[in-house]
Amino acid sequence: MHIGCKYLSKMRAHALKTLGLIRCKKTNAWPLKRIHFQGMLNEPTNAPPKAINHMKKFLIFLSFFLIQMSTSHSQTQDTSTFANLLAPKQNGKLRASINLGNPILANKDSKTGSPIGVSIDLARALAKELKLELELVVFESAGKSVQAVQDDQADIGFFAIDPLRGEGILFTDPYVLIEGSYLVRENSPIKNNDEVDQININIAVGKGSAYDLFLTREIKQATLLRAPTSPTVVDLFMEKNLDVAAGVKQQLEADMKRFDHLRLLPGRFMVIEQAMGIPKNRGELAQQYLREFVKRMKQSGMVSQSLQDNRIEGASLAP
Repeated sequence: MHIGCKYLSKMRAHALKTLGLIRCKKTNAWPLKRIHFQGMLNEPTNAPPKAINHMKKFLIFLSFFLIQMSTSHSQTQDTSTFANLLAPKQNGKLRASINLGNPILANKDSKTGSPIGVSIDLARALAKELKLELELVVFESAGKSVQAVQDDQADIGFFAIDPLRGEGILFTDPYVLIEGSYLVRENSPIKNNDEVDQININIAVGKGSAYDLFLTREIKQATLLRAPTSPTVVDLFMEKNLDVAAGVKQQLEADMKRFDHLRLLPGRFMVIEQAMGIPKNRGELAQQYLREFVKRMKQSGMVSQSLQDNRIEGASLAP
């Protein structure tokens, strides 16, 4: 039998009042009688004490049953509401845009070829919470992954927070912090990050990546040359004999194993704040729900455990 949400809420309020668990509206004080049952059991009665005790126990049980029933119905209603907000008209599916261009966020399993990583773990956890089937929409670059969410071809994505992307995407707070680094040849005269922005210096970046957007704003004299994806930045750097390659520290370290006589400049030129994002048309209510989800995943240790399980280095849990 279906019981309406409003009716259950009234039953819950009545049960709380019956148990003396609602403060007085005028004085904000708790009732003097811990259990009063609206005076029903305080009236003179000829019933034996044992019967009265049984009645009290029954009413207490009934009241808490109604509270639990109402709360459970409310939670189910909320889950359904947020599922519809985040994945409207998707026939029970949550589409997650996955960027394989950032190895800290996602990669391919060497045995199965399936996407793995903290992005996938977060997407699965969200789909499970919303009781939706997860559909991974996989891309090789950040730019294409972002575009899919902006064009409403995916319901959620995992991106670096950036003002330009914010024009079409609503972000959560960051869940992971990643270092952006510069790579040069061993014989390069460039020793520090602040020596990179000079005339006649050519920098390889991944098209549409977080550091591409950042350097496009910050670099004033050097020239940016864009590789199609982040994993191909060092290939472009070597092929065109460029001066500097910019990227995620972990990716550059992996590339140093493929090519000889390369080194990283000390420190970092930026900190990349990785967050979850949704199409702007999903609205602030959906954004707030997703923010709370990310907060819970960080506090529960889920994000840290995922980074550990996927053997990720060069990233830290965002505060």
